[in-house]
Amino acid sequence: MSITRESKETINSRVQREPEFAKALLDEAASLFLNGEPETARLILRDLVNATTGFETLANETSLPSKSLHRMLSAKGNPTMNNLTAIFSVLRKHLNVSLEVYTI
Repeated sequence: MSITRESKETINSRVQREPEFAKALLDEAASLFLNGEPETARLILRDLVNATTGFETLANETSLPSKSLHRMLSAKGNPTMNNLTAIFSVLRKHLNVSLEVYTI
């Protein structure tokens, strides 16, 4: 599935207008990872990074190269757990949220 430029612009503008939408995207990405859908989770994280911190800031705050972060958050990316933790940490800080896991 390819995301069009128009849909990316829609996501960006909605994240800027509605902070709760950005938090919901982060929550959805975490849920997708935990439920075995890492490809979709990475793409959501990529859109969220583009709409919030940007890859250069993310690179500075994670001490990871921007180009590597782009690859990690692609559909075929393969980030390590340490790198995912760093990415989630930066996004959580930027969005001022904490994540909690509940089991049913």
